[in-house]
Amino acid sequence: MSAVSSNPKKLLDPNLPGRSPLKIETGKKSYRWNQKNYSVTRRRIDIWLFVFTFSFKLWSNNRKWSYGGEYSEAKLAARRKRQAVWIRESLLELGPTFIKAGQLFSTRADLFASEYVEELSKLQDRVPAFPYEQVSAIIEEDFGKPITKLFCKFDPIPLAAASLGQVHKAQLHSGEEVVVKVQRLGLKQLFTIDLGILKQIARYFQNHPRWGQNRDWLGIYSECSRILWEETDYLKEGRNADTFRRNFRQEDWVKVPRVYWRYTSPRVLTLEYLPGIKISHYEAIEAAGLDRKLLAKLGAKAYLHQLLNNGFFHADPHPGNIAASPDGSLIFYDFGMMGQIKSNIREKLMDTLFGIAQKNSDLVVKSLIDLGALVPTGDMTPVRRSIQYMLDNFMDKPFEEQSIDAISEDLYDIAYGQPFRFPATFTFVMRAFSTLEGVGKGLDPDFNFMEVAQPFAMQIMTNSNDNGGTIFEELGRQAAQVSSTALGLPRRIEDTIDKLERGDLRVRVRSLESERVLRRLSAIQLGTNYTLILSTLILSATLLLVNGYRIEAAIAAAISLIPGWSLLRLWKRLDRIDRMF
Repeated sequence: MSAVSSNPKKLLDPNLPGRSPLKIETGKKSYRWNQKNYSVTRRRIDIWLFVFTFSFKLWSNNRKWSYGGEYSEAKLAARRKRQAVWIRESLLELGPTFIKAGQLFSTRADLFASEYVEELSKLQDRVPAFPYEQVSAIIEEDFGKPITKLFCKFDPIPLAAASLGQVHKAQLHSGEEVVVKVQRLGLKQLFTIDLGILKQIARYFQNHPRWGQNRDWLGIYSECSRILWEETDYLKEGRNADTFRRNFRQEDWVKVPRVYWRYTSPRVLTLEYLPGIKISHYEAIEAAGLDRKLLAKLGAKAYLHQLLNNGFFHADPHPGNIAASPDGSLIFYDFGMMGQIKSNIREKLMDTLFGIAQKNSDLVVKSLIDLGALVPTGDMTPVRRSIQYMLDNFMDKPFEEQSIDAISEDLYDIAYGQPFRFPATFTFVMRAFSTLEGVGKGLDPDFNFMEVAQPFAMQIMTNSNDNGGTIFEELGRQAAQVSSTALGLPRRIEDTIDKLERGDLRVRVRSLESERVLRRLSAIQLGTNYTLILSTLILSATLLLVNGYRIEAAIAAAISLIPGWSLLRLWKRLDRIDRMF
């Protein structure tokens, strides 16, 4: 549910004839989804057509001849931007399931190129509304009563439309003003069909020889499927709102709408009407006399409070879900997508934090493996070297001068193509940090998220909320681990010797010079084969021409172009191998 204006529209009589659905234009197209039933065959054709078209576009990106001239990184980036717009438009056409999936993938810069991620982030709140007749039918079906019996006033024109539902302003018979969030008709049926097809797509990419490497697509599918199904249950969203409000009950600078459970069902959510100014409407905030710098700090403080004090956080804090009240408080909306950091994760995060503070890439790698964010492979040297590079650059500036957006971008650049498996919780946190930093800089150009976070970081370093341990106790725990490792060292050496004697231990030695020579020998051998084929075809063409077989000679000469072209490409490859090593 997005923030609404502090000057709401005049309420309309619900008995008026149904209005035409709200159309939200995106580019040159407008989209409508009003179906109650969906064809499985039609959905399968539409979805797989999109997947294969997208796969072909990705394949063509790596074919330099497809650029119609000289290849350059600028041309690749421009093509990706055009493809990203096409992807966003295609997801809008495919409907709610894919809009939500696109929003989830907009957090996965470790999986997709930055151009795609940037464009997918525009899917927020850019979806069409559905007719008032459907809203009335859903409410009456869920509560067994017409709208007029439940509400004395109900605005048929929605305040906002989202991928899963839309929000209407209403008034209870008791006089209380509320907002009613109504789910799209046939949504669960559509999810059932689409998620079944998406599982097949995930399996296809998992088995792909290139795109399946270092990617757990089935795991990503399972995570997305779980999140999507949870968001279709408005009872769960209501419970999330209650939990979020309880966590801030001691803070008067945060407001959370109250749930009216009597008027709530799995497809209908009724909340207290809390009007406010959208956090990104800077002129309106200034006109209301609110302190923009203070609001920027409060936004960061609210999120850090969620993460560090409760571990229960808003996973989608885009500007449409945060508003400023007339008294300067923050108002949070839309609790369908929430994240939770389990207590046992915090100890492992402490190890990561100590590894970063000590610039110890070995400790960081081990803690990331324990967190499940990194999959151990046979040779972890490239990963460890990448992390060490980031640590060296990350610690060059004072903590308060760091940028969340820059840090997350560097981290995702390292992760791209590496065996990282960032859990959804991690990506939600990083995306939320970056979003809030962007909002903060919009409110206050001098805002720095890390500066606000510094006291909270010191709190983590000096006091663990779970076990009450200080930094000295943590150092003592690590010293005990070192002692335990030292005591077990003789046994580990003995086990290693036993494995060597049995032949169970394999030693991997990587030599760049050996790799260069082997690659060059392989290329030379392939070049020899191309040369023999080319020579044979040229000789055959010559003999055929001498004997008067001109057509056959022309065919042989034409075929000889294939190994000739391959030989030219191979020479370029040899040159590139020499330059790489």
